[in-house]
Amino acid sequence: MIARLPPFTHEGLLPVGDFVLTFDELFESALVLGPDNTADAWDARWRRTLAENLAIMVGHLCQVGLTDVFIDGSFVENKPRPNDIDGYFLCDRDFFYDGELETKLQKLDPAWTWDAERRHAAPGSTKQQLPMWHKYRVELFPHVGQWTGIVDQFGHELTFPSAFRLTRDFKPKGILKIGGLP
Repeated sequence: MIARLPPFTHEGLLPVGDFVLTFDELFESALVLGPDNTADAWDARWRRTLAENLAIMVGHLCQVGLTDVFIDGSFVENKPRPNDIDGYFLCDRDFFYDGELETKLQKLDPAWTWDAERRHAAPGSTKQQLPMWHKYRVELFPHVGQWTGIVDQFGHELTFPSAFRLTRDFKPKGILKIGGLP
């Protein structure tokens, strides 16, 4: 794991690697405050709100014993106003599949679910989102070794670690790991 956050590449991505930031570091980083060359267009207030929402959700994960959390998507790219934060966390397979994880998280906040039946579209959109997205604009998925439904350029399905380290056009990129968790 790499502890410092480097500048974005010329393609607007983090360089290849897993970059570790605590929440304090994240709030003071270019991911929230913006790179020097985009200060006028960068929506630091919105990015701060997303990061604060992420901190709430990661706090829930920590309360149930999960601390390996990775963040991807447009939030970790040179995009002035990302739509949301995408991420995954490492989880024991049995803890997830026996329903204990979701039960414990829902006691903290009922928005925690991966039940497709609970997805619905936001006003003005046709994309079906989970309740956690509607409340926090953050979607965090457990990684227990399962496939994601995302495929590579050869049509092979990927797991979260592989899928999150590629752009939609299959270029390698870096991601953020939340550090400093108990």
